[in-house]
Amino acid sequence: MRWVLAVVLAELLVLGAATSAGAATRTNATYFNDAALAAADPYVLHDARSGYYYAYSTDGADDGYHFGIYRSADLVTWEKVRGGALRADDPNQWANDWFWAPEVYYNPATRLYFLFYSGRSDANAKRWFGFADFEEPCKIGVAVSRSPEGPFRNIAPRPIDYNPYDPDYHDVNQLMGPDQRKPPATLQEGERAPLGVYIPTIDADVYFERDGRQYLYFSRNAYRNWVWDTDLGKYIEESNILAVELTRDWWDDPRGRTMPSIAPRFAGANAGPGGPDGPRRDGWVQVIDYSHDKQAWENAHVNDYAASGGERKDRRWEEGSTTFKHTYLDANGRRRSLYYLTYSANNWESPFYGVGYAVAEHPLGPWRKYGGNPILSQNPQIGMYSTGHGSIAFSPDGTEMYYVHHGRPTPEAEQRRLYTERMLIDDDHPDAAGHPVIRIDQATSDRPVPSGVAPYALWARPQAIRLRRGQSRRIDWAVTSAAGTLLALGNPLNRVRVTVADPRVARVETRASGDGGILVARHPGRTTVTLSYQRELAAGGYFGVFNLAFGVRRPVATRIAVRVVRRR
Repeated sequence: MRWVLAVVLAELLVLGAATSAGAATRTNATYFNDAALAAADPYVLHDARSGYYYAYSTDGADDGYHFGIYRSADLVTWEKVRGGALRADDPNQWANDWFWAPEVYYNPATRLYFLFYSGRSDANAKRWFGFADFEEPCKIGVAVSRSPEGPFRNIAPRPIDYNPYDPDYHDVNQLMGPDQRKPPATLQEGERAPLGVYIPTIDADVYFERDGRQYLYFSRNAYRNWVWDTDLGKYIEESNILAVELTRDWWDDPRGRTMPSIAPRFAGANAGPGGPDGPRRDGWVQVIDYSHDKQAWENAHVNDYAASGGERKDRRWEEGSTTFKHTYLDANGRRRSLYYLTYSANNWESPFYGVGYAVAEHPLGPWRKYGGNPILSQNPQIGMYSTGHGSIAFSPDGTEMYYVHHGRPTPEAEQRRLYTERMLIDDDHPDAAGHPVIRIDQATSDRPVPSGVAPYALWARPQAIRLRRGQSRRIDWAVTSAAGTLLALGNPLNRVRVTVADPRVARVETRASGDGGILVARHPGRTTVTLSYQRELAAGGYFGVFNLAFGVRRPVATRIAVRVVRRR
């Protein structure tokens, strides 16, 4: 199909500004969340070089790889990319399992793509965390590639040189039994535990500020973070969201050989006497936690120990964050900017798993949660369960915001699936604090495709065919977006319908990939093969797609002239 794409790109340039702007062109095309793709913790990168969106996932990789990759021309119909982001046999691999939450960032100056991910390294538990039996020795790794489709290679045989340390934490795990599930019964008993613990880290998210500064947000793994709940009168093990500023050396290295490092003011900032043996003790900023901003919806698992007969811990989760900046006019007409951070709370298997957000005036806070949280949670009426851990993406023309996340189509489904939802920020109806409110259009029914996807074009090669009776000829076709990227015709939400005007003259056998077929000459004569682009409806069936430009409806279709002659 490479030659088809080359022709398409060349011919699209000839169309000129009459349709390329997108503002004058609309379409009747819709999509719906069919939950067909296995994708946990999805992160979406819009690759301006190719025009494609790439979704990177904890799940979905082929054997021998970590992290699945999906590609889309329109943000809503995806196709799987072979392999995965990171080879399992990467010579610099430092982690042994728990490969989670990939995110990829592109630097147009160096043309390098950077993959941030979480992993667990049992072999380094003693060296990095001070205890050989540290159960969740998780850190953040970084790999690099010159293609968004990878494979990425680890920059170094180690994670980021960052060792967040909590000097004020009483490490109650040292007082607990071998199952490590039941903490001390009283605060007084827990405060007898030694002070100081190294923090395991997962779910990295990098925010790039316009002034060039970079901030790494991450989740403090719940393990070894027992927090006394004064309302419940017991310890709860929590994951929280923390942040640290990065330097730019890794980003500006044209060779991609420099690992990210933290800003000097955080390096060794939490050094002090006592605590476990280990590496440099680094600082961090608390971003989101429960006790400083309590919301009852995050309490779904605080009684799991008793409910499970001691099989599960009493826990809270705040993970999977994404940060972005929003500029708006306040009630007095003044231009203001706020930082928004979405996050997931509760266990991903739980019916109470959901998404909330917080706002701040600076990337490092202080942050305050939105009082109407959660803004996304399971909805049995539409068949969407256990929703959480997503990322922000924009429509091709940049006018619409979307939240791409995982969920499950049934309560029993073991795999998390990919969902794309329209996200809106309501500037006109702020919350009690005067902040614009985020809303998510949660749906499994039909919704318009993102703005700027159209006009579509359907291309076929060859455009005219002459065959003798009994001969056959390959036909290739493609549907392209306004950016010239190929729609995923192997995805059943897209379809090219093939109609032969006179089936006595010829027939077409389509390929399973959906992007072509074989034309078989049957009897002498002339006929026309019509190709029409169609989209699937949530209720079943397909409909024909058209572009609407300047009030004129133009079906997305093309024709192939066919002539069959007698054998000589």
